[in-house]
Amino acid sequence: MHANITLLRGDGIGPEVVAEGVKALEAIGAKFGHTFEFTEAIAGGIAIDQTGNPLPDETLAACRQADAILLGAVGGPKWSDPGAKVRPEQGLLKLRKELGLFANIRPVKVYPALADASTLKREVIENVDLVIIRELTGGLYFGQPQGRRDNDQGRAVVDTLYYTEAEIGRLMRVSFDLARLRRKKLTSVDKANVLASSRLWREVAHEVAAEYPDVEYEDILVDACSMHLIRRPGDFDVIATENMFGDILSDEASMLAGSMGMLPSASLAEGKFGLYEPIHGSAPDIAGQGIANPLATILSVAMMLRTTFGLTAEADAIEKAVDSVLAAGHRTPDLARPGEPTTGTVEMGDRVVAAL
Repeated sequence: MHANITLLRGDGIGPEVVAEGVKALEAIGAKFGHTFEFTEAIAGGIAIDQTGNPLPDETLAACRQADAILLGAVGGPKWSDPGAKVRPEQGLLKLRKELGLFANIRPVKVYPALADASTLKREVIENVDLVIIRELTGGLYFGQPQGRRDNDQGRAVVDTLYYTEAEIGRLMRVSFDLARLRRKKLTSVDKANVLASSRLWREVAHEVAAEYPDVEYEDILVDACSMHLIRRPGDFDVIATENMFGDILSDEASMLAGSMGMLPSASLAEGKFGLYEPIHGSAPDIAGQGIANPLATILSVAMMLRTTFGLTAEADAIEKAVDSVLAAGHRTPDLARPGEPTTGTVEMGDRVVAAL
């Protein structure tokens, strides 16, 4: 197989972890006889610095022409002024919208070797294996009107939470299809007791659920879900929800695994095209120190191989390699206990490749 992958290394630790993801892809190519070509493009803070635009036209064009995209992370304090007219995150939001990346898939798996890395008790998180599917191109982050509008009462702002039944329906079908491939249980999260948008969400979710009688289905309010993720996370299989709820709940769920540095994600369009990235941020406080955890990026590469390219054996090989490296006791600083020896970014990537 031959594939073209656009690399958006981004800001902070983004370039460091993407380098290890590329290393894993090249190792898989050598092992299984595939060729991956890489196109470099800029997005986020680095793009603002170089062009004044967080998503230059050339970057968008390179992403459109790719078979898949691998992203590091964008943003950081340098560009975080809330009064700034241009911010790195605007580029990421535009990229999602322009490419139709409507379904964000975030698996949360607790590796046996890391069961004690979480702040929760081992018996609570053992065997946790869930997926959060977040609607990514609608809702509060994209609704109009949006912005600040000062009036005679002082400063005022407005955000609009807007969804159509088509947006909800396609997200729910992706969620049910994935649940069918797993343990056949789907939880839809909303705030239907307060929000009109959530009442439509629940209505459409029930209509789609009727098409999947083999999948166990439940509704749950977002505040209850946030509690149950801590109290009984092992009960969840697939969780489907709207944009802002998914943003918050997936970060909460990431702590079940002990570190954001372990969690990959995929943002999918209709069909197989997708953008793959670790869920963590740019972590500028540790950028350039060679201590960032690259495993979330490497596991994002595994998701890319499986989901966009249909290379199941190759994806399995990467995931097993990560498992074996962790089982052997290797830990980046975010995973290590106090006083425990640590492994750097490059060395961790090398160990995964060696395990392949």
